Amino acid sequence: MNRKLKFDYIIVGTGPAGAVIAKTLTDNKKTSVLVLEAGGKNDRDKAIRDSSAALELEERFFPNYFWQGEGVPQKGLDDRAFEWTTGRLSGGGSSINGEQYVRPTSAVFREWEKLLGPLWSPKRAIRRFKRLEKYNGKTTDKMARGFKGRLDIRQAPQEPTRMARKLIAAIEQATGLPEILDYNDPKTPLGPFTRWQLYQNPDGRRESSSTAFLSSDIMTPGGQGVKGRRLKVLFKSTVLRVIFSNKRAVGVQFLREGRCITAYATKKVIISAGINSAQLLMLSGIGPGVLLKKAGIPVVFNNPNVGKRIRNHSLNFAVFTANPDDRALPANDPNALYTGGAFLPDPTGAEPGRRAVQLVGIGSEGMLTLAILYLRPKSRGSIRIQNNDPLKIVLADEGFLSDPADMEAIKNIFKIYVKNIAAELEVIDPSYKLVSPGIDVIDNDSKLEQYIKENFDHNHHQQSFLRMAPLQKGGVVDRRGNVHGVKNLIVADASVIPFTVDGNTSAPAFLIGYTIARRLQLQNKRRKKRVLSGFRFEEVEE
Repeated sequence: MNRKLKFDYIIVGTGPAGAVIAKTLTDNKKTSVLVLEAGGKNDRDKAIRDSSAALELEERFFPNYFWQGEGVPQKGLDDRAFEWTTGRLSGGGSSINGEQYVRPTSAVFREWEKLLGPLWSPKRAIRRFKRLEKYNGKTTDKMARGFKGRLDIRQAPQEPTRMARKLIAAIEQATGLPEILDYNDPKTPLGPFTRWQLYQNPDGRRESSSTAFLSSDIMTPGGQGVKGRRLKVLFKSTVLRVIFSNKRAVGVQFLREGRCITAYATKKVIISAGINSAQLLMLSGIGPGVLLKKAGIPVVFNNPNVGKRIRNHSLNFAVFTANPDDRALPANDPNALYTGGAFLPDPTGAEPGRRAVQLVGIGSEGMLTLAILYLRPKSRGSIRIQNNDPLKIVLADEGFLSDPADMEAIKNIFKIYVKNIAAELEVIDPSYKLVSPGIDVIDNDSKLEQYIKENFDHNHHQQSFLRMAPLQKGGVVDRRGNVHGVKNLIVADASVIPFTVDGNTSAPAFLIGYTIARRLQLQNKRRKKRVLSGFRFEEVEE
């Protein structure tokens, strides 16, 4: 059964980019937008609303709020396989993540600017972040932070615990880097800190793209825009493919409550489906021509870059005993989630001014776990469809440790940072002892390598598999998100990140969505002014 729907824009997904674009475009009450979300609107569910459950959501509620999937066995990790998933609900990954708000540093944006031009310069990126965020915390530079945006960011806890202070003091001594107050201040990107910045309201409830940009002042619980806003959000609606006419995107087909429905867009189709965006492009005929023909999919544009060069940060752990009298979190603030952390450069001294390591303290009674993320991996993977069945899971190979340099980098983190932090922490309080891996393992290269493989874990920082770059430089979309080789089709989410970000991926996804939405607004104003005046309108860069 087909039912025709027609809008100016169709957006696939309500994650950080999709929700921002939907709200921003419909600020113009003459613009109509249809948003298609595969999951439901679960903002009021206790598990989603309650931030204290954030670190165990996937373990406890995988069938409820997540896409069901697994990646291919990883050759670099003794054929271990990891989940291939993200949030399947309003807000996408922002509704199920660990709530850490981390802007990419200026060093990352300088790389983006060199490849893509001034639209992605550090100065403009910071300006847009300030417009997005409503910061509730301390900083050494108020001019670097935003206080009037829609996205609530809480620095927590207000009073760090003794466990956090001891860990940060040990990191200071071990690295020589002084404690910092605000790691999202471009002037202080490196160093240990006692307080994380979290996607949370002032009372500690989770903030997501759904709660911030699809809230009750934007739309009704049923997905209808309010106060004249021409917005329609359809939940439980899984997009199958984009429809083209002469290489121009004109609509989408989607499943909703057992029916196949077609919707049409007069201006643009915007894909903000996160890890599912590559599959949607390929099912729609954009991707490696040989693969598409084998799957029985008509080729709209042959682009072998689609699904290539996927990147993800590595994740390992070090475990310490702790003083049983030290609390991990304040008794009055379980929503603080973390017991300190740090952003550090490469431990070997290479590029000392750039982030390469992220440390996250996760405390519990009598224990302290240090999550270790290597932020500059060289390994690359790929995403391939198996056939033309839109409900068939992709073959997602994240390529962990496929480049030997990554193993060496992670070993150096243990040999230098973890070993030295352990020594300093034990001096501060003998109750804190490194138990996994033991020092004997760190000092034995082969044992350490095996420990890293067995201890390796997965996170949701997938990026760059639909790279924003010129076609000849591995690109799938241009600097404004337009898909190469076709018209009126945009991709806006973390999949288009051109160079690996040095932190969590949700903040850059918000930025990508807002940047692309603002460009579309300016294009619409330019067209209107040309029609009204008949004169040439010079576009002003934001």
